[in-house]
This record gives sequence, structure tokens and C-alpha cells, in this order.
Amino acid sequence: MSLRVVFMGSPDFSVPVLLALHENFTVVGVVTQRDKPRGRGQKISSTPVKIAADRFGIPVMEPERLNQDVVDAMVEWNPDVIVVAAYGKILPSKILEMPRMGCVNLHASLLPLYRGASPISAAILDGKSFTGVCTMLMDKGMDTGDILLCREIPIAENDTTGSLHDKLLEPGASLVVDTLRLMIAGEITPIPQDHAKATYTKLLTKKDGKLDWSRDAEFLSRLVRAMSPWPGAFFVFQEEQVKLSDAQHRTGKAEPGEIYDIVPDGILVGTGKDLLLLKTVQAPGRKAVSASDFARGKHLKRGDFMQ
Repeated sequence: MSLRVVFMGSPDFSVPVLLALHENFTVVGVVTQRDKPRGRGQKISSTPVKIAADRFGIPVMEPERLNQDVVDAMVEWNPDVIVVAAYGKILPSKILEMPRMGCVNLHASLLPLYRGASPISAAILDGKSFTGVCTMLMDKGMDTGDILLCREIPIAENDTTGSLHDKLLEPGASLVVDTLRLMIAGEITPIPQDHAKATYTKLLTKKDGKLDWSRDAEFLSRLVRAMSPWPGAFFVFQEEQVKLSDAQHRTGKAEPGEIYDIVPDGILVGTGKDLLLLKTVQAPGRKAVSASDFARGKHLKRGDFMQ
């Protein structure tokens, strides 16, 4: 198709959308976040979207701010539509009003639930059995625009934010293509969101991963999955932050933070309700190990307490 598309996105979640747009339409330009330090070594690197765009020879802009110079450059691309997927910045009115078909955003939740920065983690933390992806026409609000299409995706009991993120990639990309095709054909009707039912998520920080042993074990097991891979769940033992990447809810009773038992498949710790089985942990500067090996190395015993 001859539809001229400008794409705005940055992380891994955005790449399949760019690829699908490239295969089905004419991507005339890409706007992404600037190169910055990434990973443990803090090496300066490009966003995954820029790497993909460069591979296909698509023009790329990496503005620090979406100022008038950027707007003027985007006008030169003459887009019919702007597609946004996890770009990471609020778009000014001049960009929202630029394309004749508007700006279409892909969001990783079933709107109006989980607006904001961390919809995948929030759905897991809340114990939802399904989530999804939605396309919407963007307005000045944060994820408040009229909904175009949505697609539900089940959440498995062992899904982490990382695994659920990956499950949403292909459905999200295909949903964007379906949305644009229906828009071209005039066969889609935007539906206003029910703002009274809206819920919001925030950008996660490392402190969000700290286990509060007074919470119930079911919640804590979901927290571990919701915080994986970022920012990671952790507890404190002997003044060290110990990462926890695998844990399960078990029935039983002990004081919050108290080691109830050390068993072959891990450490049973008391919570506000029931027990949490710690299965895989990682001490600072060490490799991840089974919790039972950690217990032996630290000479843990029943009655010891985690913070």
C-alpha cells in the first residue's frame, strides 16, 4: 500500500511493529530516543528501533526534545499517519495534529485499564488471567484517546513481565496493521474510553521490587513475576540485598519474614498469610543459585528472619 507512515518508538516492544509497518506500508521516517548508556557496562548504544530502521535504510531522527525543528522535519516526511509504540515521550499538539489520519498508539493493555508506563507488570501483579493490546487515536492525555481495536491475550500462571511482553509482540504488530487497513477502508469506528473505569500505572523503580513480608504469599509470588526482569524482586538478609527470581505460594503459617523450613526445592518463609517458597536467589556479586544452596552457604536455619 502507498500509505505513508512515520513511526515513533524505542525499545524491543516497538521493533515488531516497525517491521510489520515496513512490510505492509511505506515507512518514510522513524523518530526514536537518543543513544544512551545501556546494560551493566553502560556502553553507549542505539535503541532497538534505530538499529532496525538503519537495517532497512529508513531515515531516523533522535531528538532530545520534540521542538519546532523536529516538527518541521516530520512535516517534510508528509505522513498520512503517525504510529507510536513505546516512544517514551509526550507528543505536542503540532505532531498530534500533523497527519490527516491522526496518530495511532499501540498500548500493552486492555484500555482503559493500566494506562501509563508499566501495564504488563501491573496486570501480573493484580493477578489478572488475561490482558491484551489496544490501538487508539492519540489525544493530549496519557493513553486517553478513542479505542480503535483490541485483542485479548491470556496470562499463564508462570508468566513473568518478560515472558508476557514477548507474547504481546506479534499480536501487537498485527493489530497495528489491521487497524491501519480498516482505517484506509473506512471500516473502523473509534470508541471513546470509559474514563470512570480507568486505572493507572507508574514507571517502576528498583525499590518497587522489595518484598514486604507482611503481604500475603500469593501477592508476593506475583510480585516476583511482575518485577522480572526489571527491576527485579529482592529481600534483605544480613544487610545485603538478595535478588529473588523464582518463588511460589505455599500453605502454612509462620511470622512474616521467618524461615519456616529449608526443603530440597528451596526456603519456606512466613508472610502475612501462608508461606512463600524461595526457589532461585542471587546474592550481590554472585551468580544465581538455588535457594537451598544459598541456605547451606549462609548456614540458615529455622527461625532465622529475612528483612
